[in-house]
Amino acid sequence: MKIGELARQAGCPVETVRYYEREGLLQAALRDQTNNYRHYDSAHLERLMFIRRCRALDMTHEEIRVLLQARSQPDADCGTVNALINEHLNHVQARIRELNMLEKQLLELQSHCNANRATRDCGILRELEQAEEPEDIVPVITAGHLAGSHSY
Repeated sequence: MKIGELARQAGCPVETVRYYEREGLLQAALRDQTNNYRHYDSAHLERLMFIRRCRALDMTHEEIRVLLQARSQPDADCGTVNALINEHLNHVQARIRELNMLEKQLLELQSHCNANRATRDCGILRELEQAEEPEDIVPVITAGHLAGSHSY
């Protein structure tokens, strides 16, 4: 199948297929000698779907590489896979805690101004302008791999 058909069956844009090829997650397609079109088979589709499921779980490319490597060794021990999922779950749980703290901070900030008024009288802006940080409002800075959103 051509790249458009592969992308359609996988439910993703053509650029995503090209991106995963460039990143080395998806093996390069065979090229037609006549027109240089990419040609993919069912193994490409299966692997692309696997990658997309991992991305839906917010896994990094490196985590996906580890899983793809494990997948290519069907007789090997799956301890690496279990450890990876446990570590990823820990990252997700930490991010949830951080997001809950952020929600609390934003709700507290929101409580300082609940009316339309001149910005010079806005309690939210006043709180954000304070030189000293209140104890209950501490910036959430994530060092883990879930600190931002992943692309593709």
